[in-house]
Amino acid sequence: MYDGFLKVASATPDIVVGDPLYNADSVIKEMDMACEAGCGVVVFPELCLTGYTCSDLFLQEALLDQAEEGLFAVAEHSRGQNMLTVAGLPILKDGLLYNAAAVIFEGEILGFVTKSNIPNYAEFYEARHFHKGPALSAVTVRGKEYPFGRNILFQCREMPEFVLGIEICEDLWVAGPPSVSHALAGATVIANLSASNESAGKSIYRHDLVKGQSGRLMCCYIYSDAGEGESTTDLVFSGDNMICENGSVLACADRFKNSIIMAGTDLKKLLAERRRISIWESAAEEDHLRVMFSMKLHETDLDRKFDPCPFVPDDPSDKAGRCEEILMMQKMGLKKRLVHTGCRNAVIGVSGGLDSTLALLVTAGAFDLAGIPRSGITAVTMPCFGTTGRTHGNAVLLAESLGTELKEVDIRESVMLHFRDIGQDPSVTDVTYENSQARERTQVLMDIANKTGGLVVGTGDLSELALGWATYNGDHMSMYGVNASVPKTLVRHLVRYIADTSEDASIKATLLDILDTPVSPELIPPVDGDISQKTEDIVGPYELHDFFLYHMLRTAAHPKKIFRMAKNAFGGIYSDEIILKWMKIFYRRFFSQQFKRSCVPDGPKVGSVALSPRGDLRMPSDASSAVWLRELEEICL
Repeated sequence: MYDGFLKVASATPDIVVGDPLYNADSVIKEMDMACEAGCGVVVFPELCLTGYTCSDLFLQEALLDQAEEGLFAVAEHSRGQNMLTVAGLPILKDGLLYNAAAVIFEGEILGFVTKSNIPNYAEFYEARHFHKGPALSAVTVRGKEYPFGRNILFQCREMPEFVLGIEICEDLWVAGPPSVSHALAGATVIANLSASNESAGKSIYRHDLVKGQSGRLMCCYIYSDAGEGESTTDLVFSGDNMICENGSVLACADRFKNSIIMAGTDLKKLLAERRRISIWESAAEEDHLRVMFSMKLHETDLDRKFDPCPFVPDDPSDKAGRCEEILMMQKMGLKKRLVHTGCRNAVIGVSGGLDSTLALLVTAGAFDLAGIPRSGITAVTMPCFGTTGRTHGNAVLLAESLGTELKEVDIRESVMLHFRDIGQDPSVTDVTYENSQARERTQVLMDIANKTGGLVVGTGDLSELALGWATYNGDHMSMYGVNASVPKTLVRHLVRYIADTSEDASIKATLLDILDTPVSPELIPPVDGDISQKTEDIVGPYELHDFFLYHMLRTAAHPKKIFRMAKNAFGGIYSDEIILKWMKIFYRRFFSQQFKRSCVPDGPKVGSVALSPRGDLRMPSDASSAVWLRELEEICL
């Protein structure tokens, strides 16, 4: 439960229609399972203590009395479980019957939330028995008064981000679901107690509803559905349980089999998302009653696996579509710039590395879309002290295979002359030695662009921008950066996709060899013809930095929390010491290098994280990293 993580459960118990005591025992069994697994809340289906399909038996006092008996048996059993239990039953108030959800904690009933929308069409005849509950009221059960109504939220004192709101079945299917007002009033977890019968194709729509609502409300949505045990006189129920978070499915039950599903949700991440979305507006506090409860916090096992590559599409069935979409956004961004400026020429430096490879492929695609011959693309290779035959050869092969004009400008002599002018000893391979080459290459590209009336296409990626791994006014600069919001892990993924789908054997072979080449700026002389300067040996593994970057900006997580998630994602790949080492370097570089991001060229945003000072990241160049680094120093390994 620390760091905003909460384990939740949705359970469909085995029931007997019209036997509340039997059903209470079944609920208790599922409660024990959820409690043993460390869940903070478990949600049961609509009217599960009686059975949803009791029909006119709901009018029988004997059934209602037994339902009350079953409720208090469940409440008594909850003592010592340190877990909210939400179960459905019929409740009498002032002679009228209501379809309600009882919220139970540590032997006590915290309140009853009533159904807002009573269906009375097709197979549903609830209005024959139930009434719409009041917004806020109270009900007396066994001589004690409890909160009662539609607008009740339940909040944990020790974990204030845990705020539970409830709606019941039909409430989700209407034009204005109660969960909307619950979320606007602060609910981060929505429980839906449901008895949604099956019909052909209905499950697909139901899943879309739950996923969509969790996304619109930026919440965790726990859907608990009635299943086997309900009457099959006219209907069949499948126990179609789901747990969703902000548009993603965390857990899903097998239909037609009563079961319990569990998942860990990240409530702090949900609140960070709401903070980020400026159009999110809170509802007036007086619209809802908040019932507070105290829960003992405990470590939540991260049985939820964190994706080590959060920027990379992880669904194999959607891989092609996502890659094509990203590539098309890059191409369309450049196409617009070409058309707007009237340019029919582009200049791009090609090194045989991943970034320039992707940029060249995108540029070729943009020219195709704009109806401009690829011969208008000048691919420039600029060998210098660190260039190897492998990377140079791949750059040449790719440029020729794509039908671009290839131009080679050897910059060794120019750089040596520059060293003489500034008094740089060529044997000292320091930052001046490296950056002089990067700036010379940029000068060459810019001047060729002037000669051809074209524009320079930038090749640098998002990961390099985050780390400041670019020479200021060197490879840092261009006239349009097509890779500006594509992180290194995604660059590799896109190049791999293009290689896998290419019908040109030459291009495919070249791309595969580029993918197999170590990432390097090639500014230091090679050793025995091999690359001696490997970027990831200097700044750290890009897969780690991309993970840190995503969770720092997209989920606004504390460094300690990101470290915990990184251990989960990269367990067995990197030791805790290595992860922490590179995290510290990431934060130092991210803050110290902001000045480079404050003046980056234009480039298309393709994902949910970008660093443009005109868009996603408005950050002072002289902000301190002390707060973040202090937190990392507190981590004890």
